[in-house]
Amino acid sequence: MLRPDLFLRLYAARCLLVLCAVGSAGLAAAQQPAERGVTEWLMRMHEAARLRSYVGTFVVSSSGGAMSSARIWHIGDAVQQVERVEVLTGAPRSTFRRNDEVTTFLPEHRVVRTERRESLGLFPGLLKSPDSSIQEFYSARRVGVDRVAGFDADIVQLAPRDGLRFGYRLWSEKRSGLVIKMQTLDGEGNVLEQAAFSELQLDTPLRADKLAQMMQPPQGWRVERADAVKTDAAAEGWALRSAVAGFKPMSCYKRPAGPPGAIHWVFSDGLASVSLFVEPYDRQRHAQEGLFASGATQTLARRLEDWWLTVVGEVPPQTLKSFAQSLERRR
Repeated sequence: MLRPDLFLRLYAARCLLVLCAVGSAGLAAAQQPAERGVTEWLMRMHEAARLRSYVGTFVVSSSGGAMSSARIWHIGDAVQQVERVEVLTGAPRSTFRRNDEVTTFLPEHRVVRTERRESLGLFPGLLKSPDSSIQEFYSARRVGVDRVAGFDADIVQLAPRDGLRFGYRLWSEKRSGLVIKMQTLDGEGNVLEQAAFSELQLDTPLRADKLAQMMQPPQGWRVERADAVKTDAAAEGWALRSAVAGFKPMSCYKRPAGPPGAIHWVFSDGLASVSLFVEPYDRQRHAQEGLFASGATQTLARRLEDWWLTVVGEVPPQTLKSFAQSLERRR
């Protein structure tokens, strides 16, 4: 079974990028047959996610047969985004998000974890940046139409231009652009992972204040804060000897409660992301080096002298190896 955190990361990182009510100009554009470029498709999909209210059941499945599902409530406006995700498989878990504030409830342990995830808004900003190079690494074309969860959708193929990233097939709801189904494809076009709404209600009368009230910890539950502290990889003594084509450093964090010197360094090409976790080597905990796969998620673990590196991303294995080989200690 897919871990709930992988499911939530897939939903938040990719579907928030490619899932707000579009204005009348956007709806008019949706009715035109003109072909859009990759940036236009992605921005339309992203805009469809932020301000649109919806409730639905979201299912993620991998090529290995693993499956996870969740119930999602989302409401947003120009000021705030409020969301509730109730995991329906595995251990009970509810996650609430209000802008960058995230609260996770773990009923089995009567624990509430709170943190800020600034990276949730990372991808659209990269797409809008003047130096966005996403068109250099992906192409987009409309390849057909289909119905998903009762909604008509355009099928959009995002094809990588090199071997450092996966391809995607997206089902974009015709009227709004909302992504209602998504497949991650390997270099041969095989489906590594699929995420889709099995049931969806658009423009539901949700109230942001009601969802936000549910973020309050129940009496008697333990509250754990997991806020990360912003830092700079160079200041922590780390650098890449050479950049990995298309991937730009987006953020770097360390956790006050974590091992001394441990960092989480995030890169993105505007669609895919790669995380580098570096921490002091511990012989008892860090026993197995190697490359591991779970659906589209690839993980590489390696010892670097006195440090342990874990590279994670929805990218081909060679991309993780490029990051691992380029990372070096500067002090």
